[in-house]
Amino acid sequence: MPLTTTPVRDSIRLLVVDDHPIVRDGLAILLAADESITIVGSATTAAEAVGAAREGRPDVILLDLRLPDALGIEAVQQLREAAPLARIVIFTAYAQHAGLKAAMAAGIDGCLLKDASGPDLLRAIRQVAHGERVFDARMDRSSSSHRQGRSVGEGLTRRECDVIRMMALGKTNSEIGESLGLTAATAKTYLHFAMQKLGARNRVEAIRRAYEEGLL
Repeated sequence: MPLTTTPVRDSIRLLVVDDHPIVRDGLAILLAADESITIVGSATTAAEAVGAAREGRPDVILLDLRLPDALGIEAVQQLREAAPLARIVIFTAYAQHAGLKAAMAAGIDGCLLKDASGPDLLRAIRQVAHGERVFDARMDRSSSSHRQGRSVGEGLTRRECDVIRMMALGKTNSEIGESLGLTAATAKTYLHFAMQKLGARNRVEAIRRAYEEGLL
């Protein structure tokens, strides 16, 4: 059941998208005594987040960078369609995650690290809700901390990314094919091309490279 707090007139409506209960519960406790921000829903996957955004009509969406069914950044466009007026903030524990570069390029409204203090987090949510873009000072928005030039992962198709992620979960070619509506041979072909683009010689190396590229 979605986690919510009792709405207060004129409070900022917040949607929390994170698969870790400790994060969702911690935010609920943090906001319990703060009438300026109301949690109107929560979600643990990108798919759940879209439905919660339509129903909750949030002002701000706090979106984990890594979700069970996708990178948070992959849900940004869907969330913007579901809640056009909402401002989206990536909430992550990984200051140097390769996926942050793509998130910034997608025009997110902010990025906060999960070790931020309670007062800093609440202040940032208020700032974003009022039209500011807020990024943790410890992040390099110029992306100079990432590898220069085109990311290897940017060359993968959506289907190739799906196959790599399912492989990382330990699924066989047959299981991947069944989940994606493909034959085992077709799944194997997608995996072959994905591994080539990642420059990986085996599955273990492919998973490591995919993680480095922010695909997992």
